[in-house]
Amino acid sequence: MAAEPSSAGRKTDAADAKRLRADAQRNRDRLVEVAAVVFAERGIDASLEEVARRAGVGIGTLYRHFPTREHLVEVVYRREAEGLCAAAGELAEKHPSDVALEQWMQRFVDYIATKRGLATSLRILLTTNSTLFSDTSGRVSQALRQLVDAAVADGTIRGDVDASDVLHALSGIYSAPDTPEWRDRSRRLVKLLMDGLRFGAGTSARAGE
Repeated sequence: MAAEPSSAGRKTDAADAKRLRADAQRNRDRLVEVAAVVFAERGIDASLEEVARRAGVGIGTLYRHFPTREHLVEVVYRREAEGLCAAAGELAEKHPSDVALEQWMQRFVDYIATKRGLATSLRILLTTNSTLFSDTSGRVSQALRQLVDAAVADGTIRGDVDASDVLHALSGIYSAPDTPEWRDRSRRLVKLLMDGLRFGAGTSARAGE
């Protein structure tokens, strides 16, 4: 009759399994992080082999976590949207309201860069997951509204600003030509937009008193 594993052996097995799970989770997190960068850089030409190589894992590891390209794209897209939304509260805690708004809009440029890189796969996902975009777009709009409303209340931007107008202006960045200087140009446009939001802020605030 075979001897039962000792309590020490069971503890070792459990520790090994826990370590393997932690390693797997780190690999998964690293793949998602690297994929966001590669998709933003390469767009539709992004190679999953390059994602795996930059993440320091084999392509088999990538496919174990993400059986299809669209599976990886969905996780990356959700991660980027969630990070953008979370940044609104984090920036608001650290900076004056207008500075928080400007920095969030600059981060929005990075979000759009990743989204542009995912465009082809996102169109495929749109046909199979209709809630993916409605869920994320609603949260992004709400994050921006909170920042705009706070800056209006503080008088650091114009009092006649509506968050939906700001989002519409920012969304125009998405349709700009995909040139090598696209990101730098988009950041300059954010600065121009912010200058317009700040212009006459003190006057607008006094007029509303």
